[in-house]
Amino acid sequence: MIWFSRLFARSEPSLSPASPRDAGSLAALHAASFSRGWSETEFEQLLTDRSVIADRATSGRRNIGFIISRRAADEAEILSVAVARAWQGRGLARRLLDLHLRRLAGLRLRAVFLEVDEDNQPARRGPAVRSAHARARPGHSARKPAGGHPRSRASVVARGQTSCLAVAAISRLT
Repeated sequence: MIWFSRLFARSEPSLSPASPRDAGSLAALHAASFSRGWSETEFEQLLTDRSVIADRATSGRRNIGFIISRRAADEAEILSVAVARAWQGRGLARRLLDLHLRRLAGLRLRAVFLEVDEDNQPARRGPAVRSAHARARPGHSARKPAGGHPRSRASVVARGQTSCLAVAAISRLT
């Protein structure tokens, strides 16, 4: 009977860099995770941009999570993080974030920013936000691919000194 349970048991997800070949599955995962999902074309454009760094989580041959950021000078902005619903609540987003921040630190970036929608309570309760310090960023507008929400206000949450993690919580102006 042990062999039967192993047959249907989920293996530990593996983490690796994402590539343009992942655009379709990452677009599907993004669409399932956000009210306005990015298209496969938008992901292809991002994943071929030399300033973009992306990591993915896979189970077998299936992408079940990702994190993607864009570098500018000595800073980076995390553009999106998503985990398939079936895999949420297992620490996978935290593992992706940890891997991604290590990669960004290896590039000697001074700060990393992440914008979190006010409605995204799981992300707002996450360890990155809880362990950080907030300060205002008045007039900040989210820089997102086409269709993003340009009218937003953010507060920045910073952690650490040399490998600073900054998390911005977004309140949409309505």
